[in-house]
Amino acid sequence: MRVLFVDIDTLRPDHMGCYGYHRNTTPNFDQIAKEGVMFDNYYCSDAPCLPSRAALISGMFGIHNGAVGHGGTTGDRMLDGRDRGFVSEIDTNNFNYIFRKAGLRTTSISTFPERHSSWWFNSGFHEIYNVGKRGDERGDEVLPVALDWIERKGAQDNWFLHLHLWDPHTPYRTPMEYGNPFEHDPLPKWITEDVLNQHLKHVGPHSINEISMYDDWENPAFPRQPGKASDMEGLRKVIDGYDTGIWYADHVLGQVFDLLKEKGIYEETAVIITSDHGENFGELGIYAEHGTADHATCRIPMIIKWPGGKKNYVDKGLHYNIDLCPTMADLFKVQPYKKWDGKSYADTIVAGEDRGQEFLVLSQMAHVCQRAVRFEDWIYIRTYHDGYHLFDKEMLFSLKDDPYEEHNLAASRQDICDKAARILLNWHDEMLLSADHKVDPLWTVIEEGGPFHAKGNLDKYLIRLRNTGRSEGADQLEKKYK
Repeated sequence: MRVLFVDIDTLRPDHMGCYGYHRNTTPNFDQIAKEGVMFDNYYCSDAPCLPSRAALISGMFGIHNGAVGHGGTTGDRMLDGRDRGFVSEIDTNNFNYIFRKAGLRTTSISTFPERHSSWWFNSGFHEIYNVGKRGDERGDEVLPVALDWIERKGAQDNWFLHLHLWDPHTPYRTPMEYGNPFEHDPLPKWITEDVLNQHLKHVGPHSINEISMYDDWENPAFPRQPGKASDMEGLRKVIDGYDTGIWYADHVLGQVFDLLKEKGIYEETAVIITSDHGENFGELGIYAEHGTADHATCRIPMIIKWPGGKKNYVDKGLHYNIDLCPTMADLFKVQPYKKWDGKSYADTIVAGEDRGQEFLVLSQMAHVCQRAVRFEDWIYIRTYHDGYHLFDKEMLFSLKDDPYEEHNLAASRQDICDKAARILLNWHDEMLLSADHKVDPLWTVIEEGGPFHAKGNLDKYLIRLRNTGRSEGADQLEKKYK
């Protein structure tokens, strides 16, 4: 058995052709979707980058594995404590080890562990390739490593290759010689000039005024990456830069797929395409960032082409990224680990059966502190620290009627909020009662001064807000946090 695991950082599914996007961003991924199963309601349990991959690799919610932030205590996994053996059993029962236990040679081409000092990510790999740029590399710097590996080892049986690209992640870095393949394509219809004008008043990092987080700085090394946008043409540069990054990642991976076909091993190779998180482009007033526990940030693609599995099939059930551990264990007949929190959907891949969850609980603690409940057609978001966005404590959106989260219905639909809050409370109790450590890492983040990307930035941001005509928002933030 051969398995290619394609890990595209910051890939938002509704900017892919197979998920209905009007731009031709992903012709190669679209073809894989026709040859396998595409999951329409797939979410990372914990966002963004580090927490998402900690959850995926461990098969555990962040509330159980502890790695929910980008710094401080919660930038690391919780210690096993006094019961730890010679090695941590979490590391020998992780996602990578499923394939190793099944007899596959495991390989990773990724800079993620070094970027985030998350060395646990490497556990279970026989070999690791790191191009050395800590997430700032382009696809053309990763591609030669991948093609060389396939040339040397692809024809061998029983391998698992994790191939990681960063191209859709800021800063947008597609080589300028590729031009703009979308310069004549319309922007998403929902962002009108009226909507943009509302967003120009937004208070919070990574708004359209401060795409660089707290200012509008532009790095000349990345000419596709704007610092701000003040009109529709500027907005086009933001969205075109992101979409071009997706298109370029698809272009790079297309060359990998072509080599597998040339070697005569494509048909019998399982291909998994997914991401760590999505990206906001106007939702909640945020642009070019994955800083909340909302639909735009937490929804991710999942496409699985499996030899002998369903073809051209779309699954509508609710799933977490942590569901992938028990799913792969089922498919490879490997004993599941007792601490995994996910639920297998192997029967969906091979027979199209519904194995979706009743609800999902989503968390974000690197930019804000939020937990969300995704159920039925709703997403309910509860904010504990707003990361200087002035979010309401409760937000409720109908994803059927309002997929871009423009209208907070919390005040008018308190009945739905109450239902979601009860789901969240019961989940929280269940998680802590089943945890080795009876501490919610969300409160560790709060105790250590708030989300990593918010700490130490308030004073300079207040000055910027007042210098850019948003003094009222500055006054509200000062009252709340000073």
